[in-house]
Amino acid sequence: MDTNSHIKTILSGLPEKPGIYQFLDTNNTIIYVGKAKSLKKRVSSYFNKQHEYRKTRVLVKKIADIDYIIVENENDALLLENSLIKKHKPRYNVMLKDDKTYPSICITNEHFPRIFKTRKIIRNGSQYFGPYSSVITIHILLDLIKQLYPIRTCKLDLSPEKIQQRKYKVCLQYHIKKCLGPCESFQKEEDYNRDISNIKEILKGNSQKISQYLFKEMEEAASKLKFEEAQFIKEKYEIIEQYRSKSVIVSPTIINADIFSCEVTEQSGYVNYLHVVNGTIVQAHTFEYKKKLDENKEEILGFGIAEIQEKFERKFGEIIVPFLPEDPELYHATFVIPQKGDKKKLLDLSIQNVKQYKFDILKQQEKLNPEQRTIRILTTLQKDLHLKELPWHIECFDNSNTQGTNPVAACVVFKKAKPAKKDYRHFNIKTVEGPNDFASMKEVVFRRYKRLSDEKQDLPQLIIVDGGKGQLSSAKEAISDLGLYGKIGLIGIAKRLEEIYFPEDSIPLYLDKNSESLKLIQNMRDEAHRFGITHHRNQRTKKQVESELDHITGVGQKTKEALLKYFKSVKRIKEASKEELIDLLGKSKAEKIIDGLQ
Repeated sequence: MDTNSHIKTILSGLPEKPGIYQFLDTNNTIIYVGKAKSLKKRVSSYFNKQHEYRKTRVLVKKIADIDYIIVENENDALLLENSLIKKHKPRYNVMLKDDKTYPSICITNEHFPRIFKTRKIIRNGSQYFGPYSSVITIHILLDLIKQLYPIRTCKLDLSPEKIQQRKYKVCLQYHIKKCLGPCESFQKEEDYNRDISNIKEILKGNSQKISQYLFKEMEEAASKLKFEEAQFIKEKYEIIEQYRSKSVIVSPTIINADIFSCEVTEQSGYVNYLHVVNGTIVQAHTFEYKKKLDENKEEILGFGIAEIQEKFERKFGEIIVPFLPEDPELYHATFVIPQKGDKKKLLDLSIQNVKQYKFDILKQQEKLNPEQRTIRILTTLQKDLHLKELPWHIECFDNSNTQGTNPVAACVVFKKAKPAKKDYRHFNIKTVEGPNDFASMKEVVFRRYKRLSDEKQDLPQLIIVDGGKGQLSSAKEAISDLGLYGKIGLIGIAKRLEEIYFPEDSIPLYLDKNSESLKLIQNMRDEAHRFGITHHRNQRTKKQVESELDHITGVGQKTKEALLKYFKSVKRIKEASKEELIDLLGKSKAEKIIDGLQ
């Protein structure tokens, strides 16, 4: 497949969800990372219009492949975009030049380090925390840190030599107790650095300390009847709580974790991997295994973990998984299957990504080979119903009657899981008197396959009857009388709980309501019901018309058609005046119609 066809196939399967997209060149190098409210709309826009800027045109020409990560919301996309840009340093991301897009908190690399907000990253050994999507959050964090720890704000060179030379004097910050005066040796560097270590822990995610501090301050202010101050602190407390409870992309409780999830199909297994550092996803990878044997999901998951260990030379501490892999002790790691909380949110995100990846792969394969979907559905149906053959040809029967009148039946035919409408058949019940669904089912099934057998036409691999045990037993009797029982698959579907019945088995089968097998069976049942109801209505209307007009002496088929074409119904014919009938049919026939209807 050439590059253009490959890109078009990917674009057609992109989800309309928020997330991060990554463009890769022919060397499989990430050349651009971007965020989107809708991945489908945003990524497609690169290929659907002429771009004004040369840089964008050059970028589009170099795109050979597209990867993406789904997230829960735009804020998650924003934070993840920044993390991935820092991790991969893509060539065409302008933000990398000066990192001015989102602010960070800097702890300087010097004696008595300073702490401040910055949009500029200087590689001099200083530590940077972030970036943060909200400037308000940074200001609140810095303000709270200042309240917790008296950190200096001046830009003085506080080297031991300068302090010993007594070149500096304490400033106002010291007198208002916002600084402990390290410039005049009033604070030891060891004590100062202990405070810095605590601040680093807070910035790494341990914001619970800030939350507890604020709550205590709020209660104290309220107890002293300082309600305005208490309200002001409460607002800060709520913002920090919101910051703490936040996004699955930045989680204050998860410092370092590896998350795996797995999905399998008949032919393949898919594994998604997320790597979290300091609460932020810095790596995401989804890959596919082609199954050689009937490997289960536990084996596939184990293959995925081993692959990441080798590919990224990763040594795992804690691994978050939806279920344990085969032989978990081989990985020398602690496995966690979370049921709630931030770890469960991260696991859910991984599962969402692996399911979307599987869906995209299947959709791409089906576009390239439309029959693949059909084969998959029919293979699943064969397995679910324990059929001897792949059910390329399926027929479904349904009975229709109204209080025992005009009993009819319908047979719809599906070939390759699609309706073959030319092969649909209606049946007027001939041998059954009154409303007897069981006998009617036996009659139409017998007539259908007697004719196919006599004419040496192809028989179906599966027969479906709309109904429970009674209708199924009647259908079984019919094909048994023809010597076909055991050669054709036979099931019944009951309407109440959509249970599937088999002949000679009193226990029904309950298929997953989302399974493609059940959806195909339901589709056939509904189509048979629609087709049968249409024929039943036509028969009922025809009989009503016959009872009124067909038995009037001197009124033939052409006269009846002319009347119905003009008046539309027998009721309107009765209501018509003598003059209207004479104008349409002539005096002689008009008088016959009037006398006959009266």
